[in-house]
Amino acid sequence: MAKQKADGGIVETIKTVFWALIIAGVFRTLFFQPFWIPSESMKDTLLVGDFLFVNKMAYGYSQYSCPFGLCPFSGRILASEPERGDVVVFRHPGTGEDYIKRLIGLPGDTVQMQDGLLYINGEVAPQEPAGIFEEVMEPQGPQRSIPGCANAPVPMGATCQKSRAIETLPGGRSHSVLNITDSYITDNTPVFTVPEGNYFFMGDNRDNSADSRLPQINRGVGYVPAEYLIGRADRVIFSSAGSRMWQFWTWRSDRFFKAIE
Repeated sequence: MAKQKADGGIVETIKTVFWALIIAGVFRTLFFQPFWIPSESMKDTLLVGDFLFVNKMAYGYSQYSCPFGLCPFSGRILASEPERGDVVVFRHPGTGEDYIKRLIGLPGDTVQMQDGLLYINGEVAPQEPAGIFEEVMEPQGPQRSIPGCANAPVPMGATCQKSRAIETLPGGRSHSVLNITDSYITDNTPVFTVPEGNYFFMGDNRDNSADSRLPQINRGVGYVPAEYLIGRADRVIFSSAGSRMWQFWTWRSDRFFKAIE
């Protein structure tokens, strides 16, 4: 009798764990998706090692958020339109990898960069100088990437600098952007006209971001169709400057639960 009770207890435990995993998987699939920041393309809004949850319900369902492929629809059903200035996680239209960038161009917009300044529908997005962004020149995150610096060459352990500005988009939303130089290929572009049903994304670290300014053939993103949007990033939950999450001495406690602007 005791053995039967023990066996029954094990079975119930296994059932409980099984259903807990199913519920967690559905919750993750439908509502939120964890995301680690692997690169410096969104500095200083997002740093390498920031951890966040992506709000997948911000815009509605997509073919990517349909649990187990059982939804009776395909394509994108928008609960609300993405807004210019949102920080969005999306799937790269060519590779399927998850990317995170800022939404700059809406369907029908024209977008162009001239001498490092952003023009939307022919009007410049004004920038106000906001000092210098500084960080230590060292490998960052699990990928051990090396930051780009305006004051290059910079030896390991020295201070890497980029100029910082506050950019204001049409509609009044403002955010920080970083700059290394105004002479990169992405600082002077042709005029892009965003097709209907597509969006144009850029990184806040303007000279270190492969985004919609570059076509996919040049390792860029190009235009992103609505069905590739995953969700909006609203808040950093946790942040670590180290190569491993458990390295508590590298935690950035000042970024815990920090709102993303």
